[in-house]
Amino acid sequence: MARTSPKQKLFNGRDHSWMQFNRRVLEEAEDPSNPLLERVKFLAITGSNLDEYVEVRQAGLMQRIEDGYREPGYDGLRPDESLPMLTAEIHSFVDAQYKCWNGQLLPELSQQRVRLLEWRELDEEAKAFAQSYFQREVDPLLTPISIDPAHPFPRVLNKALCLALLLRRKRKSSGPQVLGVVTVPRALSRFIRLPSAEGAYDYLLLQDLIAQNLVGMYRGYEVLSRASFRVTRNSNLYFEEEEARSLLETIRVELHNRRKGDAVRLEIETGAHEEIIERLRVNFELDEDQVFRCDGPVNLSRLFFFYSDVRRPDLKFPHFTPKAFNLSRKSSNIFDELRRHDVLLHHPYDSYDPVVDFIQQGAADPAVVSMKQTLYRTSDDSPMFQALTEASANKETTLVVELMARFDEASNIRWARSMEDAGVQVFHGVVGLKTHCKLAMLVRRDEDGVTRRYCHLGTGNYNPDTARFYTDLSLLTSDPQFTERVHMVFNYLTAHAEIDDYLPLLVAPLTMAESFLGLIRREQEHAQAGRPAHIVAKMNALLEPSIIEALYAASQAGVEIDLIVRGLSILRPGVKGLSDRIRVRSIVGRFLEHSRIFHFGNGGNDEIYIGSADWMPRNLFERCEVVFPVRDPVALARIHDEILPAYLADTLKARLQQSDGSYLRASKLLKDVKPFSAQDFLMQVAEGKTDLEAIPKPQAAKPLTKTSVKKAHAAD
Repeated sequence: MARTSPKQKLFNGRDHSWMQFNRRVLEEAEDPSNPLLERVKFLAITGSNLDEYVEVRQAGLMQRIEDGYREPGYDGLRPDESLPMLTAEIHSFVDAQYKCWNGQLLPELSQQRVRLLEWRELDEEAKAFAQSYFQREVDPLLTPISIDPAHPFPRVLNKALCLALLLRRKRKSSGPQVLGVVTVPRALSRFIRLPSAEGAYDYLLLQDLIAQNLVGMYRGYEVLSRASFRVTRNSNLYFEEEEARSLLETIRVELHNRRKGDAVRLEIETGAHEEIIERLRVNFELDEDQVFRCDGPVNLSRLFFFYSDVRRPDLKFPHFTPKAFNLSRKSSNIFDELRRHDVLLHHPYDSYDPVVDFIQQGAADPAVVSMKQTLYRTSDDSPMFQALTEASANKETTLVVELMARFDEASNIRWARSMEDAGVQVFHGVVGLKTHCKLAMLVRRDEDGVTRRYCHLGTGNYNPDTARFYTDLSLLTSDPQFTERVHMVFNYLTAHAEIDDYLPLLVAPLTMAESFLGLIRREQEHAQAGRPAHIVAKMNALLEPSIIEALYAASQAGVEIDLIVRGLSILRPGVKGLSDRIRVRSIVGRFLEHSRIFHFGNGGNDEIYIGSADWMPRNLFERCEVVFPVRDPVALARIHDEILPAYLADTLKARLQQSDGSYLRASKLLKDVKPFSAQDFLMQVAEGKTDLEAIPKPQAAKPLTKTSVKKAHAAD
């Protein structure tokens, strides 16, 4: 039985919080008010999320147990106490995923003439087409294997889809059963488009096509049974940087070694023969509860395919064009503009083009003599790479690349090497710290003879692709206070040269944590003195205990606190005497909420900060992060009067966190209010279709009794 700990009174469990987040994403797949193909995409996202969670977080818990680690987590539970509950929750979640697919999405797709067919449902024309495709494209890539003393079990790659077969030699009908394995080629789409009537979309699973041709691959065998399966392996990345001769080489080696990770999950078709399941389970050294039966396609993340392949705009969100940025009449270029005022952009409502243009103009402008930029993640065809490459021919060009961006290491290595070959000075940041800050700096000799720095600081990655569906903020500025400190941050990243004071920037791991704690304490002092005191903080995750405890103290002192946390939150809101004045909401909708905004009422003299860091231990102590104040009056007013109020007024996509870590839709708790979506509103503002008057005044949710909570959950 799990122990009761004082921590459990202060914090909810991290793993439970993560599962709650993925359930909120699944709710979007289940929501009939969303367009059908968007719902399919949401379901695919839950599969992708769960993959990463299992191979990193759950695998990490298993590793800790094997290593004898017994330190309790945030909720006071040891790893060996958390893992069984987590595994049971994942099983329940997988059941819900396939219930959504089979009970809702698959039938509705069929009604829209988008069908996923089984072989027996194909007509002769479709079968002939599929067989021709098999002979031409599939068969040359297959390597059938039978397991016997001469052929040991093959090395199954992480998350590779395979077919397992139960075989028996025809000449030995009473002989032992043999296991066969065929790996489904990763180079091919999992869904084969079949000939169909105009406007219809018929598909066959690639593994089903391979299954129809197993007899030809296993001549001399009788195929008794077969099933699709997939193994997930531990993908934690461990190495000692201090012992590495080259960080670049170490990451490359670890990427190779990652394939050797232990299996942590087996997914297999629901109807698989028990003998197949048992042989696979024993081979991969898994317990019974690590076997997940899939009542549908194994690997739901592959359903992303339908969203891109099915050309049905009526089954997707209406097209949205971000608002273009236009220079003032007196400005001939972005540098003229920035000498007059800062520019704040809210993506994707504002186009990301100005950020790309900032880098491209810097590369092309002969007056720009130096360019520096950090890079965590970007797209394969990023225009920024080409701009930096071209700039290196006649400018001092520096790039700080984060090699350890999880699951992006291989592409980042490729980029780092190509940039070095082009003459760009490439650095990998401070040893032991991830470089997660989003900074770009241009040094320009302006027309008036003065050399100035121009900077971009942001909350999101330099990725024009994700900027279309991630909400992030960008600040373009020539403010000397900002730009000088950005210069000092680059010195820290390339030379580990520290200074005592980075203000007005908050820089992790050097000053940020203590600065945030100081800002929260200041708000507490305002409340104790009877002055207005309010904190609004928007982020991806809230896990840092010292921050949470400071928020508890502020709440008890009278500070009103509204937290907008997309993902994990272990804070317990609404607990009498602890967090009465704290409200936590999560918004999951069309766009992925990625911006970090921190508003402090400061007794009526509002301060707003934005930046790259969440309130998590890794962001505050294990990464180089930058958070910065918004000072331009127009930019400040936009966040204060438009962006934050819209999120706090959301009743359509917002879920309100309960003290036990569960979430309820705001619409279930806020009675008699009109539906309001922050994201829809912000799109309408960008299109000039509405204004600030459309934001309803936020309504406080009334405290719920245990009985009313149960009723609300049942209704949800």
